[in-house]
Amino acid sequence: MKTRSVELITQPTTPHFVGDGFRVHNFIPSQEGLSMQRMDPFIMLDYNSPHHFAPSVRPKGVGVHPHRGFETVTIAYKGRIAHHDSSGGGGIIGEGDVQWMTAGSGVLHKEYHEEEFSKKGGLFQMVQLWVNLPSEHKMTNPGYQAIKNDSIPKVSKDEGRVEVEVIAGKFEEERGVAHTFSPIYLYNIRMKSEGKLELGLPENFNTSFLVLEGKVKLNGQEVLEQNQLALMKNEEGVIEVQAIEDSLVLLLSGKPLAEPIAAHGPFVMNTRSELMQAFRDFEAGKFGYLE
Repeated sequence: MKTRSVELITQPTTPHFVGDGFRVHNFIPSQEGLSMQRMDPFIMLDYNSPHHFAPSVRPKGVGVHPHRGFETVTIAYKGRIAHHDSSGGGGIIGEGDVQWMTAGSGVLHKEYHEEEFSKKGGLFQMVQLWVNLPSEHKMTNPGYQAIKNDSIPKVSKDEGRVEVEVIAGKFEEERGVAHTFSPIYLYNIRMKSEGKLELGLPENFNTSFLVLEGKVKLNGQEVLEQNQLALMKNEEGVIEVQAIEDSLVLLLSGKPLAEPIAAHGPFVMNTRSELMQAFRDFEAGKFGYLE
């Protein structure tokens, strides 16, 4: 059976802080070929690998800032995150939960450590992914999906050695609860040592794996270690994943929008004129109000 080859394996970048609450490695975009265009529709991936935060009376995080033209997806693995936005969305996501915010036509939001977690301190681990919106949906109304872990479909494979959490898209007969504007597969894959999984994904979908814990082998050859990301070639074939040790892997696979990208800071549009309009609208207060 033909397997889909690995195009590249990339190492984590030197971590940097976003605000004072998120210590992240940036994988998308990167200098190693993971451009917005190559990873389309995924335009940013920040990974906060496990990091211990000391107790703090004031919750650490990122203050009020704007977005337009895409969606932010936050997956909590350790710790708890609070969110508020100017469209009325908000809440707390705990371990295993997902927050899916559609910025659309424009929103202000802030995100920070949940108050009780902040007071106690502890281990913090999360992923934030930006998913581009198709041109016809760039100016859709802002939206918010709070996805609790117990609502995420889970499929057991390989006699219980593998569990696939289907956040978005479909796996076998299960479909993720997240609403998306373009075809996307987003899975957490939890594997016990020697567990195996075979995935058949569309050859034209940009597909990558990020190892959050453990170590896996792809197609029986390429070893992918903790905090590394593998990008697959766009070609026909299945992908075989085998755990060398107990592992947690995030799968991203999406159909490219194949549209022009005009991005600067918190705005991602299709043209420079749309980008400039986003800045004007933000400065004119058209994104709402948030303290």
